[in-house]
Amino acid sequence: MLAKAASYCAYQERTQQEVRERLKKWHIFGDEAEEIISELIAQNYINEERFAKSFAGGKFRIKNWGGLKIKQELKRKGLTDYNIRSAMEGIDQDDYEKELHQLIQKKYDAVSRTDPDPWKQKQKVARYAISKGFEPELVWKAIEAILPS
Repeated sequence: MLAKAASYCAYQERTQQEVRERLKKWHIFGDEAEEIISELIAQNYINEERFAKSFAGGKFRIKNWGGLKIKQELKRKGLTDYNIRSAMEGIDQDDYEKELHQLIQKKYDAVSRTDPDPWKQKQKVARYAISKGFEPELVWKAIEAILPS
């Protein structure tokens, strides 16, 4: 069963919680499951810090998620605050702000074609960026810097 679990972890990064759930599906519980997880950690198949960095980087670069959404999802996956903080430090602040600016500009271009009211345009753009997990303060600061008054 250890080989099967190792294969499951080798396919992609996993958290202890994900492996525990998979072991339950395979009807492995209690001490036996914990022994398998301990061995996977010892053999470096499970490394939650590595998982967190990979997850955060991927969601930021590919899905354009903001920090709040990434942190929330990592917390939901059962990761520690240390691992979450470490993952967020892996995202360059300049890249983060650049991505937010691009997201705002792209959404503004789409919204400005359908809604002539500048106030409504800003509201729609802000709602969108905040829903992607970007911090409201950063969103409004970026909107004021980018969009016309």
